[in-house]
Order: sequence, then C-alpha cells, then structure tokens
Amino acid sequence: MGELLSPELLAHIGTTAAPRRELVTRKDIRKYAIATGQRMRKYLDGDEAPPLFHIALFWNVVEFDQLTPDGVSVDPLVPEFPLKRAMAGGVKISYQRRIFPGDVLVARRTLTDIYEKQGSQGPLIFYEVTTAVETEAGEPVLTEKATRIMR
Repeated sequence: MGELLSPELLAHIGTTAAPRRELVTRKDIRKYAIATGQRMRKYLDGDEAPPLFHIALFWNVVEFDQLTPDGVSVDPLVPEFPLKRAMAGGVKISYQRRIFPGDVLVARRTLTDIYEKQGSQGPLIFYEVTTAVETEAGEPVLTEKATRIMR
C-alpha cells in the first residue's frame, strides 16, 4: 500500500492556488437558476443565488481543445498522478451566508490531502481540494471540500 504516492507527490499537500475573484451578477444567478430548474422566485428573479451556484462561478473558461477526455479543464493545483482516470468522490459544503447579486467573492483553493486505497480492481488515489469562499471584505460565505478519485 502507498506504492503509487512518492514523497514528491505528497509534497504537494498544502499547495494553494492564487485567489480567484468574481463578481456575482443578477443575470448569472438567473441563468444558473433556469439551467438547474429552480422553482423559487428569489432564484429565478436573481435576488439570491441557489445552492451550488458558486461551483461554476469559479471554473476556468477554456477552449474546447483544452479539456481533458472527461470534459473538464486541467487543474494546475493538482499534480500529475500515475493513475489517469478521474472520478468524482463527493463534495461536502458548509454554508456561512447566502450569495446575492453585487457580491464580490474570493475563492482560495488548497490541495488538502492525497492518499491511496486498494479497490476491488486495483489501487486508487484520492485527493481532496478545500475551497474557502469569502466576500471581498473577508466575510466567510462557504467552505467546500471536494474529493476526486484516480484509478
């Protein structure tokens, strides 16, 4: 166990990406609300962002040929692993306050863990990225812990 994770790979734990700053607009909230089938008027009118709105807000916008075979952009925070097939491992979000149009949000992403487990069909590498989102003034908005699995 642990044969795939070199000290060089494990040294990436604690790496933090440059902060990302985004302005929340009523139009973006409305587009997200419609695209995700929201029914509450406050979301459809863009008065408040629905849950999970923040996820796409901070995504990189890249050309189609810059996407991985799984359809996502390459994450510069994550090192190259010896296993290449990525799967979602879960997301845990803790909300501290709601998101409103006009908010300027800052996201700070940190690679918080890398570990290996043995699956039924071979080794798996898990990695966790924690994203802390706050207002530009420093008021906490949410914390997200996302786990990905490489096989």
